[in-house]
Amino acid sequence: MSFISTFFSRLVIVFILVTVGTNALAQDSIAIPWKVISEKISPQKYLLKISGEVKPGWFIYANDDKADELEGIKILLDSSVQSSPLRLTSSLQNIHDKIFDKDRQVASGMVLLEKEITFSGEVPADLPFTLVYAVADAENFLPKEIPLTVKIEGGKSAGASNRILISTINLEKPVNDCGKLASQSLQAEKSSGLLSLFILGFLGGLVALLTPCVFPMIPLTVSFFTKKAQSRKTGVRNAFLYGFFIFLIYILLSVPFHFLDKLDPAILNNISTNVILNVVFFVVFVVFAISFFGYFEISLPGSITNSADSKSGLGKISGIFFMALTLAIVSFSCTGPILGSLLAGSLTTDGGAMQLTSGMAGFGLALALPFALFALFPNWLNSLPKSGGWLTTVKVVLGFIELAMAFKFLSNADLVSHWGLLKREVFIGIWILIGLGLSLYLFGIIHFPHDDPNHKISKNRKLVGLITLLFTLYLVPGLTNSRYANLTLISGFPPPLYYSIYHTGNECVLNLTCTHDYDEGLALARSTGKPLLLDFTGYACVNCRRMEENIWSDPTVYEVMKNNYVVVSLYVDDKKKLPLGSSFTYEGSDGSTRQIKTVGDKWSAFETENFKNNAQPLYAILNNKEELMNYPVGYTPSAAEYLDWLKCGLEAFDKTNK
Repeated sequence: MSFISTFFSRLVIVFILVTVGTNALAQDSIAIPWKVISEKISPQKYLLKISGEVKPGWFIYANDDKADELEGIKILLDSSVQSSPLRLTSSLQNIHDKIFDKDRQVASGMVLLEKEITFSGEVPADLPFTLVYAVADAENFLPKEIPLTVKIEGGKSAGASNRILISTINLEKPVNDCGKLASQSLQAEKSSGLLSLFILGFLGGLVALLTPCVFPMIPLTVSFFTKKAQSRKTGVRNAFLYGFFIFLIYILLSVPFHFLDKLDPAILNNISTNVILNVVFFVVFVVFAISFFGYFEISLPGSITNSADSKSGLGKISGIFFMALTLAIVSFSCTGPILGSLLAGSLTTDGGAMQLTSGMAGFGLALALPFALFALFPNWLNSLPKSGGWLTTVKVVLGFIELAMAFKFLSNADLVSHWGLLKREVFIGIWILIGLGLSLYLFGIIHFPHDDPNHKISKNRKLVGLITLLFTLYLVPGLTNSRYANLTLISGFPPPLYYSIYHTGNECVLNLTCTHDYDEGLALARSTGKPLLLDFTGYACVNCRRMEENIWSDPTVYEVMKNNYVVVSLYVDDKKKLPLGSSFTYEGSDGSTRQIKTVGDKWSAFETENFKNNAQPLYAILNNKEELMNYPVGYTPSAAEYLDWLKCGLEAFDKTNK
């Protein structure tokens, strides 16, 4: 049997390869060698002329046909370029199209196209665009999207701005080897980051245990295992297996992200800062919050739950696994928002899948522990509080927290897209309103559908309400334009201090001498005789904000940075498109290629290529010759250590200037 299955597997693979290869050869055989030139009409206006010869027997659809959802030949340009309708200057033919069984106009032989374009700003030296059309013969239909580039007479070249790899940077041997522990801090930071996410995931799992979807399941499930088993030993073993499978299921949820991470180390960071995804997270979290308030219930489709539950009666081990899977599915309405926060937070932290796995492991362990421990010590079940109204209170409190987190995702999208909607004070104001709403709920002043208006408010609930109210009052100075606006307890969550309704200057953190472009920073450093402090950062990077608001703001650190450095803040998640004609394809030192279309793409590739790292924050010091002064460092929560690192870089800079 194994021989037969192996034979058929190989036969299928050969068939797929032959089919794909044949299709590729067919497409290559009818490829059209397009030529494109531009003619200058005025300083901002040009005429594009495109020509290509279609192979005999083939043709291009000239016009749109909405009935057949067929589009004619088109040119896709950057939205900043104004253009006239495309003109097909070659003659058309009337044929009977056998594929769609109707008469239509097509272009064959030599195809000539013209289009007038007008630049609203600076004219680029090269204009990339996409030619979209469908080519067919009597039996085949092939849609095409062909990327092309045309030289623009008198256009300004991107020049040195395409430079990514700096050959003078030597990571193994910086100018000053002052404390190699600095470079090791990156690895230490990564390890501590994994531990922090594990702890956060564990705490999230503990919170999930207190929700109405999970808490009542603990005594029921433990009693099931201990009473149904033939012996106490068997019951304890099955409960431990049940807990282990819960732990395993949540780890397995992170496995697909490891494959994505292998494809591109920066892909997960790009996903976490994707504008559409962050807006979707915002909407989803608002919906979850409304659900937690009791206005409706969210659950996965019943078919999924029933399928998993039906298999829980299989063999002992497989049955226990599907029981664990059923719990994970049934509790989704309570655990989903917590897992969503963990997912987004993990991916944003470093862009690596291990962060997500670490957080999921902590979450799964927290959910699994009670089932194992209560099976081992069943008398502890008597000490558990009875299910009741307090579970509803926990769920509503989670709803307010989810609502606050929703605006964090919207803030991420706002920052990377430069919308200017959620300035720092607006964000903090929304959190104050949410805090006031939560306080009023905990004091019993406002109610939600599942609340009992006659239920007596407990002392513990009033205490939590008082703490919430005090925290809300703590946020109020964040609305002011004063030194008290830097709210240390929530540093990293609101937008940065410079993203303010009061701010009228540049976007330099703490008004330091800075730029957001490497070449501009290098020129500024050479003119001022100062070293460059490269700051690889991100708009959605929590630890970056903590460094800026807690470490850079330290008076001693601030004075050293302000007087001695040119800060080059490079945002790897900036979704702003590069100037027209400045996008390019970069081939990395490992042979991989990357499309550089946005500012963030460029600085992400710059960091990965030169410093073999894609974490944020990452700090590196260069001199005017673009040499590395000392080992780069990452998140450094100690102002004294960061100050020592800055001084180490200055010592190296002085050496190279002698």
